[in-house]
Amino acid sequence: MGVIEDLADALARDVIAAAEELGDEQLIAEIGSVLGASSPTTQEAFMTSVRVRLAERRARRVLAERLSAAATARQDSSAPSFPTAPGRGGL
Repeated sequence: MGVIEDLADALARDVIAAAEELGDEQLIAEIGSVLGASSPTTQEAFMTSVRVRLAERRARRVLAERLSAAATARQDSSAPSFPTAPGRGGL
């Protein structure tokens, strides 16, 4: 990456972490506005990094959920089943 992208990405990582720590979802937009006032190019690089990082995080969360569900389903299907007597329907 170039200097602008490197700086913007580093800032994006820091701002995302700060927004989570502070519980302030508007912090990202506020920092983006501050950047845009002096450097629209840097603002766009920053916002792109934020979008990419947040999208990747959401995608990884979905992937982890799917893998967890699949593992649970495999465990459930490998659990021993107890035969039932005809006409009794189980426990």
